[in-house]
Amino acid sequence: MTTSEKISALRQKMSENKIDAFIAYSADPHMSEYLPQEWQERAWISGFTGSAGFVVITQNKAGLWTDGRYFVQAAIELENSGITLMKEGEEETPNYIDWIISEIPENGTVAVNALATSNANWELLTKQLNSKNRKLVDLPLLKEIWTDRNPNAKKNPVFVHPIERAGRSVTDKLSDIRNKMEELGATAHIISSLDDVAWTLNLRGSDVQANPVFLGYIILTKNNAGLFVDLEKLDHDARKQMDNSFVKMRPYEEFFPALDRMKDEKILISPNSNQSIFEHLKNDNTFIKAPVPGNLMKAIKNETELEGFRTVMQRDGVAMVKFLYWLTHQAGKEAMTEFSIGEKLRDFRAEGKNFVGESFGSIVGYLDNGAIMHYSAKSEGSKEVTNASSILVDSGGQYLEGTTDITRTLALGAVSDEFKHNCTLALKGLIQLSMLKFPKGTRGVQLDAFARMALWKEAKDYNHGTGHGVGSFMNVHEGPQNIRKDMNPQELIPGMVVSNEPGFYLDYHYGIRHENLIAVKEWKKSDFGNFYEFETLTVCPFDRNVIDVSLLTEPEKDWLNRYHQWCKEKLENDLEGEVKTWFLDQVKPL
Repeated sequence: MTTSEKISALRQKMSENKIDAFIAYSADPHMSEYLPQEWQERAWISGFTGSAGFVVITQNKAGLWTDGRYFVQAAIELENSGITLMKEGEEETPNYIDWIISEIPENGTVAVNALATSNANWELLTKQLNSKNRKLVDLPLLKEIWTDRNPNAKKNPVFVHPIERAGRSVTDKLSDIRNKMEELGATAHIISSLDDVAWTLNLRGSDVQANPVFLGYIILTKNNAGLFVDLEKLDHDARKQMDNSFVKMRPYEEFFPALDRMKDEKILISPNSNQSIFEHLKNDNTFIKAPVPGNLMKAIKNETELEGFRTVMQRDGVAMVKFLYWLTHQAGKEAMTEFSIGEKLRDFRAEGKNFVGESFGSIVGYLDNGAIMHYSAKSEGSKEVTNASSILVDSGGQYLEGTTDITRTLALGAVSDEFKHNCTLALKGLIQLSMLKFPKGTRGVQLDAFARMALWKEAKDYNHGTGHGVGSFMNVHEGPQNIRKDMNPQELIPGMVVSNEPGFYLDYHYGIRHENLIAVKEWKKSDFGNFYEFETLTVCPFDRNVIDVSLLTEPEKDWLNRYHQWCKEKLENDLEGEVKTWFLDQVKPL
């Protein structure tokens, strides 16, 4: 079916059920960013494959709301679909709820799939729709027209993430969470986000591509803990760890029936949990809506986890240097495409110890495709790459000890002075953020401007966040911390790992992004309080051919020279031959 045919079929079902508008969010029952195939409802109905965005369909109109990372990609993927691109953050873009209210009649009905709708979205929709004499209902209409959405029958194993890598036991984590429950007055706690489930129980899996998680829920009370999971997936060691940690293992399908049996509980639950959970609990229980306590605990890496990051960054750096040498020397000599380059990079990483897989699908954008911030090259039809102009490569690996995420922008041939100028402005932003000292209590939004300042001085900017949290052999995108323009009350705390990735994009021409991972650490205590700094974790040189050294201040140049000297010390003993010779030239002082 084409997108138009799918929308036509949905509208027929809407008519039969007296529905005036249907919203398809990008979500699954666990509110994941990256979704199992059978839960990619928004992508299926719209044809837009980005990781963020939602579509609203009425009887005669359709709109897709997404953020600046996907404006170019969405415009391409929505072509001839009948769906209008709504650019979030642009002044002319209407709020989607206001748009729905304006498009459907009074007493009209809006439908969603409550399993794929967060309680926060449900509550907001209900309040605003009711105020305008419209109503919201749970009606998963896509189930009736997406008939081949069979769930993956493969039994991906769930295995132990040992304390030697986790740094803390399951028992200790459960104790800390229960202490937080008591502090908040909760008698029960629901954990539905997959990374929080996996982190809490020191387990890992592979039910979601690139994320080492598995489908599961946790119900935690003062004296009991229950994991709801496909029991056939648990290997022997995982079962033993659950038994030793006093966690009862129950079938995944028994989760909602278990909720129905809960009575008179004060339930700590994230408002980002799916609305169906609230529907099963709302009659005889009270809710304490707050972030999952383990989410912040997970974000603050212990020393074992930080050492795991340092270990895999060195291993990943070796793979990256070998890849960069191959790419810069073979482009134009052997046939390659954006897709095959991503495959080659995966092969280099796979040579490293304890490599599990990619931490996300590699973003390899050649020439104008570099301007598509989250571009995904397809196996068929991706751009042929030669030794001309520039390429952006954003990639990462999952290793048993940690997770990596790195972006480098490279010259494969001659690049313009304008390109080098803008590339250096973005690099100045990375360096400025890397050098910062800041007081305890600082939020990411307060640091974001330092990464953008060089660009802002020329009335330029980039339309994505500067930094996101990164997990420890866990999801590559992790909260609650970030570094971006949006107000986020979460302060940066020692142990948190974030990305540092300023960029610049000239639509339909080229894209630029530089990215290292950095960790918050203690710096010094003074009469004015505690101050922090960043430890750079990523070990890989920047391409000298895209840098205009004249634009760097002396402190910036010194930082870059020290960084490259550090890369030399970390990596040279693991390189040999022509690759090592080339690498040593790349890390010479500017």
